[in-house]
Amino acid sequence: MTVTARTGTAPRLHWAWVVAAVSFVAILGAAGFRSVPGVMMNPLHDEFGWSHGVVGLAMAVNMTLFGLTAPFAAALMDRFGIRPVLTGALGMIAAGSALSVTMTASWQLVLFWGVLVGAGTGAISMGFVATIATRWFEAQRGLVTGVLTAAGATGQLIFLPAVAAVTTQHGWRWASLLVAAGALVVIPPVVLLMRNWPHDKGLTPYGREPAVDTGPAPRPPGSSFAAAFSSLLVGARVPAFWLLAGSFAICGMTTNGLIGTHFIPAANDHGMPTTVAAGLLALIGVMDVAGTVFSGWLTDRVDPRLLLVVYYTGRGISLTLLPALLSPHADPGTWVFIIFYGLDWVATVPPTIALCRNYFGSQTPIVFGWVFAAHQLGAAVAAAGAGWLRDLRGDYDLAFYLAAGLCAAAALLCLSVRRAAPIPAPEPAR
Repeated sequence: MTVTARTGTAPRLHWAWVVAAVSFVAILGAAGFRSVPGVMMNPLHDEFGWSHGVVGLAMAVNMTLFGLTAPFAAALMDRFGIRPVLTGALGMIAAGSALSVTMTASWQLVLFWGVLVGAGTGAISMGFVATIATRWFEAQRGLVTGVLTAAGATGQLIFLPAVAAVTTQHGWRWASLLVAAGALVVIPPVVLLMRNWPHDKGLTPYGREPAVDTGPAPRPPGSSFAAAFSSLLVGARVPAFWLLAGSFAICGMTTNGLIGTHFIPAANDHGMPTTVAAGLLALIGVMDVAGTVFSGWLTDRVDPRLLLVVYYTGRGISLTLLPALLSPHADPGTWVFIIFYGLDWVATVPPTIALCRNYFGSQTPIVFGWVFAAHQLGAAVAAAGAGWLRDLRGDYDLAFYLAAGLCAAAALLCLSVRRAAPIPAPEPAR
């Protein structure tokens, strides 16, 4: 059945922008919730005597599930719709954070904050961003991808100071309840305003001519887990998938894994106070918002492969210089590094999604979910590896130099990606 837009009665604001706004709020909250355990590490250690390793295990489980959940969540969205999956994910986050106030054993921390919150926030991550951009936008996809990606940094900026203040003044249990309340507050807008497809509102994707639309996409047959693994097999047959997954794993290593985890202790090694180092790390989050939105705008206008080569090359050069820039004070060179690294932090996301879409078409959300899983696994490897090198050598210099070399490798991987016609979507079941 062909669906055409309603002439003369079309709303001035395309519903795609309403969906994007609700998605922004959901991603903003999920990013803030996922990073809360770091604030609670010392209070949990003081109250229960749990080692930093035990709390770190829960955070590692959280980070891993945050990445591995993405492709399965995208498959569930394809089969059951965005709204029920998003509502369920927010419910998992609320349950995990609320139940944590009853904890008496460390395995409960792993279950509540590691498994429930990790899987819940993973469903509202980059796979979700790709789903919204692919389904609802024909034009401005890169810009929307950049804005939704930037919501992650914005969430940390909003929630972490509030959670830290509540934890300090009233204890970590009240902070956990604050997170649970925040997740629950997001559910009503999702239920009332989120729609699965433009056809649910009698519309076509933003920027597409109404007459060319052919009706809502069919629900994929089979289980969602089968769909997720099927998309992995589709991607695994295409060299570009491995090139993008490899480069994105290096992206995770050089952002969340290395700088996000180890910048403050590395700065401490050079005599910089923790408060100053933490402020610089927060500035990276501020600059990340501008950098990602601008990268999305560029992705609509510039070859995504060229953008990725420039991003990874610049990141490698900055990491090479970082050991010489760290000092007891935030010198001008340090500020230049922080500003550049913030602009570059997740600027890689919009062009990476664009390249996935070029190869995989309608399968992009699930395939990119696997690419994002590689990002998080790379982050986990770097978080552990950089710490091991610090223990072995007494400084982080070698870790930074190795990361710079990996950035050069990522630039070469992206340069090797070739233009290709999109892979046709599988024929719907009759």
